Amino acid sequence: MRLHRFIGNFDLSKKEVSVNDADFINQAKNVLRLKYGDKLILCDGNLNEAVAEIVNLNKEFVELKILETYKNQNEPASPAGGPERNVILYCPILKKENFEWAVQKAVEVGVREITPIITARTVKLGLNKDRLEKIIKEAAEQSGRGILPRLNEAIDFDEAIKSAKENDLNLFFNIGGKNVQHSMSNISKIGIFIGPEGGWDEEEIKKAQSSNGFTIVGLGKTILRAETAAVIASYQTVNLC
Repeated sequence: MRLHRFIGNFDLSKKEVSVNDADFINQAKNVLRLKYGDKLILCDGNLNEAVAEIVNLNKEFVELKILETYKNQNEPASPAGGPERNVILYCPILKKENFEWAVQKAVEVGVREITPIITARTVKLGLNKDRLEKIIKEAAEQSGRGILPRLNEAIDFDEAIKSAKENDLNLFFNIGGKNVQHSMSNISKIGIFIGPEGGWDEEEIKKAQSSNGFTIVGLGKTILRAETAAVIASYQTVNLC
């Protein structure tokens, strides 16, 4: 039986944990209908996890007994003992539902950070950060992640290019780009840039081409929606050797 997972600021070094977070209580008590004796998984967001059993559940707090502690093994890593893989998705701000979907699925496939970017052809600028962080948390819990991916502040394209120079490698996805063939077995921090609805502006493409550490790549011959490209590129980058 699959146990429900909760990511939070839990101290898993103790034999018992008491949680008074209102969202946690509502989720456990009213949504999942958990009760005395039920088991669940607690994750502290730093790869530490525990199987816990509910010993008391009311409107004010949940008391749990720690049964077993262990390390999460689900986070992406390079093969053959390579470094931990940290993939950062630089995604243009899209229409609300499309951006939320892209964020949710990117978290599910293993992205560590999401940086919304404002490009020359970005139409929508507003973001509901609280809602997006809730989506990220739920997606991380659902998919068995051991960390809580980070949502960064929205930045413009030029600032994104500048900050991404700290990455070991940046993949700039554009129509007509070559397939990803770069060996990433010993690369840890990888940025992936996805174009907005309507595609990249020519000046943006030139800036990526002239920036050190950027490789222009593609996702095949067909034209994908921005949110589709974000998820496929995330999956490929997380899982490529």
